[in-house]
Amino acid sequence: MDRLAIVRALGETADLLALTGGEPFRARAYRRGARVLEALSDTDFGHLLAQNRLTTLAGIGRGLALVIGDLARNNRSPALEQVRGSLPGAARELSRIPNLGFKKIRALNQALGVETIADLRAACEAGRVRTVKGMGERTERRILESIRDLESGAPPPERPAARVLLPHALDVAERVLAHLRAVPGVTAAEVAGDLRRWTETVDRLVVVLASRKPEATLDAALASPLLVSPGTRDGQIARATLVTGLPLELHVVAPDRWAATLLAGTGSPEHLRDLEPLARERHVDLAASPGADEAQLYRRLGLPYIPPELREGAGEVDAARAGTLPHDLVTRDDIQGLVHCHTVYSDGRHTVEQMAHAADALGIGYLTITDHSPTAFYANGLDVDRLRAQWDEIARVQETVSVRLLRGTESDILADGGLDYPDSILEQFDVIIASIHARYRMDADRMTERIVRAMRHPCFKIWGHALGRLIDSRPPIEARVEEILDVIAESRAAIEINGDPHRLDLPPRWVRVARERSIPFVISTDAHATGELHNVRYGVAMARRGWVRRREVLNTLDADAFLPAVSPLGRPRVSARRQRAGR
Repeated sequence: MDRLAIVRALGETADLLALTGGEPFRARAYRRGARVLEALSDTDFGHLLAQNRLTTLAGIGRGLALVIGDLARNNRSPALEQVRGSLPGAARELSRIPNLGFKKIRALNQALGVETIADLRAACEAGRVRTVKGMGERTERRILESIRDLESGAPPPERPAARVLLPHALDVAERVLAHLRAVPGVTAAEVAGDLRRWTETVDRLVVVLASRKPEATLDAALASPLLVSPGTRDGQIARATLVTGLPLELHVVAPDRWAATLLAGTGSPEHLRDLEPLARERHVDLAASPGADEAQLYRRLGLPYIPPELREGAGEVDAARAGTLPHDLVTRDDIQGLVHCHTVYSDGRHTVEQMAHAADALGIGYLTITDHSPTAFYANGLDVDRLRAQWDEIARVQETVSVRLLRGTESDILADGGLDYPDSILEQFDVIIASIHARYRMDADRMTERIVRAMRHPCFKIWGHALGRLIDSRPPIEARVEEILDVIAESRAAIEINGDPHRLDLPPRWVRVARERSIPFVISTDAHATGELHNVRYGVAMARRGWVRRREVLNTLDADAFLPAVSPLGRPRVSARRQRAGR
């Protein structure tokens, strides 16, 4: 099998495993493996396969590597055949019936020989389903009603759409756009929807295409090997499912309608709603008005261009009309230093030297090494002796790189609001990030008091991943956030906008509230490996969604200005290079 065929096979196996409901971890492993392979180029896949190095890919273990190797070399995998052999032949078809799980499918198959939806309908009409253990007349009636709805084309009950994290959606989008831009007749292609607004998660990929031959373009687009099925068409809109499982929605329009369709397709619904009164007043058709680009369409509405990240119906239209919408939002190119980076001294995967050389390769001005403090024993937090050893290593590595290395810590905010390490140690850092890593379930009163005390500590500190959320995994802490922000505004502190795509914390709505108090920000990577230094792009996206301007972000400053701005004692420390030279 070729790479994309293997991706489809792994995805189908994940679907089959999910039907059983008994091996969710195994199903997720196959799904994750499909995503990893889909993100590779054919060349890279071929090299890794030939060298038996598939296990070097994050998310692919020995067992999954054997399955992939079997599929690539022999077009079959005994492991996958075993999974498929354990399921009824028509399990996937029968699973289309709402609320008919794997156990019922197996029971119907074993008791009545049901293989297809037609078989099941006949069994229901004959009153045989009610005789199967665990079914009954009521279940039989509901199954028959669901089958009739399905066959009549009635829409199934609404189910929450599965959402994927921002990096996964961006990776998929890059490959889809590369394919679509190569389709004959396509003059422009751009992502729209949630992804263009850089929301934390995405439930589908929306792409707007401009083409002089829309029918031929749709035919070619739906023949893509990136799709698991030909999909469906409705006029100039097509819907299909990508091999990663993410739904794809394509809009194909004439070139002079592309900008309007892109604007309408980007949304959000609340933003478009706020534009409608202006559109009616100025006789502008938001869905079909011809225009060279979106900026021209906004001008027709009497507005400056509103960047996609701001289109959330959060007052941006009124601010644009009043001339108060920020026009100099922070960009990735504005960031001069990478803040909040971990190494093997705590829970990182690369050494100080490896992280420094990776930052050097990116042309970054400075890098903060901020490993965990002693209380974070689960993350191998540094006691004072190990901390001093790390400082010596930072000074040694500094001699080999151009990037300026800053000594820092991610100090735990303790249960009583104190900061980990004694003050005499805290005062020796270049950068202190103060974060909560334990006791997340305090009530709002205790949590607020805890954070307020930490923010009032006399050393300058950066409030790290402030609300402690993990997207789709852990909810934000309970706290009176505005009260905390009021204290920060009067204290020696800044707020981190964390770029880890599982965190993206502080959320944009709270960033806007913090801006109202003139609180400074730091856009961080929270990198635990060299590849995660790129997390800064996601932090920048969250900052832009929070209307943050370049001048409001401390690490847009060069190192000489950044150091005094974040120094615990309000003054820059001697650089690691000068420290070593003076010994």
